[in-house]
Amino acid sequence: MKLILKSILTCIALIITCSCSQTNVDNIKLKGKYPIPKIEFNPRHYICYKTDEKLVVDGVLDEKSWQKTTWSTNFIDIEGVKEPIHQTRVKMLWDEEYLYIGAELNEPHINASLKQRDTIIYYDNDFEIFIDPDGDTHNYFEFEINAFNTVWDLFMVKPYRNGGPAVTGWDIANLKSAVKIFGTINNPSDFDKKWTIEIGIPLKSLNYANKKTIIDNDIWRINFSRVQWQYEVVDGKYQKKINPKTNRHFPEYNWVWSPQGVINMHYPEMWGFLQFSQKIPGTETVTFSLSNDEKIKWDLRKIYYYQQIHYHNLKKYANKLEPLKKIGLSINKKESSIIFETTKSMFKISIPFGDKLWHINHEGKTWKTAILIP
Repeated sequence: MKLILKSILTCIALIITCSCSQTNVDNIKLKGKYPIPKIEFNPRHYICYKTDEKLVVDGVLDEKSWQKTTWSTNFIDIEGVKEPIHQTRVKMLWDEEYLYIGAELNEPHINASLKQRDTIIYYDNDFEIFIDPDGDTHNYFEFEINAFNTVWDLFMVKPYRNGGPAVTGWDIANLKSAVKIFGTINNPSDFDKKWTIEIGIPLKSLNYANKKTIIDNDIWRINFSRVQWQYEVVDGKYQKKINPKTNRHFPEYNWVWSPQGVINMHYPEMWGFLQFSQKIPGTETVTFSLSNDEKIKWDLRKIYYYQQIHYHNLKKYANKLEPLKKIGLSINKKESSIIFETTKSMFKISIPFGDKLWHINHEGKTWKTAILIP
């Protein structure tokens, strides 16, 4: 009788253990600390034509090259759902020395307070640029500017989700920037129209894969953000609105060119595509085409997201697809076509494509290597 009772208790314990284990797996998706973008992978794109004239960076954007260059689509809320209350758009050009960026920000009440370089500019209403020349999501650049033409430029070794850090001591050498105010600044008694920004970023300062020149149809990853606070007028001055429920400032709006699908600009994989063309603006229309390489990289990125969720909950990385599919991963790839290399704290996942292998590691970096044929 004791033996039977012991066997029954053992079976019950096993059932409970299996049930709890299954429950943990089923709930992993809900507990993950790595938010997954809530939109389909479809970043916006822009063709950047080559200017044949010398541009004067004065914030006006009145040269012929600028006039013949099209504006981007209007900015949208960072998650890709809501339409902003003020229009924002950009246009871009390049020459052998600079990447030029022009921006137009409609704003009825233009204001700013920060005047010292490399202060945290997004405490003001600002315009921000994020550039990843080689598209590996590491070693990228951030630039912020306010209506006073005060700038903050920094270099990111890795996204914050992977530990950063932000190198704030880095400066863009020979940077050119200017702001044009269509109205007045810090004057609540009137209504303004807009402010425009013109920026020249030296290509050498971005150290683009050590190349001396940009090749026709080169593609970078880039995005733009506009931080907009809610203000009110107190004693004749602009002041950020306070939420009476929290006694803190209302959170800022984040309006972007290419939607992120998550409230975080530091998801470089969601940034738009900037395609360079040797054509002069207005002479020929160049068509953008998303390469199959980017589709492979996105498959790897999805695996990366679910690996992070898996690790956060089970303290180890999966060594095959099946556990990741159980927690929500959807991917049109056969298990046999994906190479898993994992340890307890690291992983590298590879997918063959043509004569090369695309890789992603536990820090989210992507790169490719040639397939060696014996």
